[in-house]
Amino acid sequence: MSLSSVLIQFLNGLASASSLFLVAAGLSLIFGVTRIVNFAHGSLYMLGMYIAVWLAERIGFWAAVPLAAAIVGVIGSLTEIFLLRRIYKAPELLQLLATFALVLVVKDAALWAWGPEDLLGPRAPGLQGAADFGGSAFPEYDLFLILAGPLVLAALWLLLNRTRWGILVRAASQDREMAGALGVDQRLLFTGVFALGAFLAGLGGALQIPREPASLAIDLAVIS
Repeated sequence: MSLSSVLIQFLNGLASASSLFLVAAGLSLIFGVTRIVNFAHGSLYMLGMYIAVWLAERIGFWAAVPLAAAIVGVIGSLTEIFLLRRIYKAPELLQLLATFALVLVVKDAALWAWGPEDLLGPRAPGLQGAADFGGSAFPEYDLFLILAGPLVLAALWLLLNRTRWGILVRAASQDREMAGALGVDQRLLFTGVFALGAFLAGLGGALQIPREPASLAIDLAVIS
């Protein structure tokens, strides 16, 4: 195997890891504050893909990606308000069963809305070419994904370390009872954290549609 082939494989891994980082970051945020292992986090990723494909046909790819992520963020906040908020003090097994049930609900909803067939997303306008690495072609869009991961990481770092909301999130992740005793509105904070985590999962899914089709099996694949 040539050096250029090894480099291409390495870059492919980085491009795939970029979206997985967004999923993992959102899942870590949610678990760190709410202490709930959100088994349905992969379903949010799947919804991001389906919604982005549907929107891209109507408003274009670059507008569809952030809008799909925002819609998934709203869905996540509604999920926290109407479902998870009721089971924060429930046994962990019940929490896990509730989020697994949500996986089945979301999968059936996606099946009803978009059908059983995989949906192919469009190519990203402006990034449809390929860069040359030692005679091997590498998609420009994958290079964009490699850069997007660190940019999102930097934005999250600034949010959590340079804003009052981020300080409250870090305080709640360390000691929720003390944060509540100091007057922090835990309900609002938890909803905001879940919305951000869902947004990141939806963004990771939406950014993947030029690379792989949206499918009903992607939810469990990405979370496992």
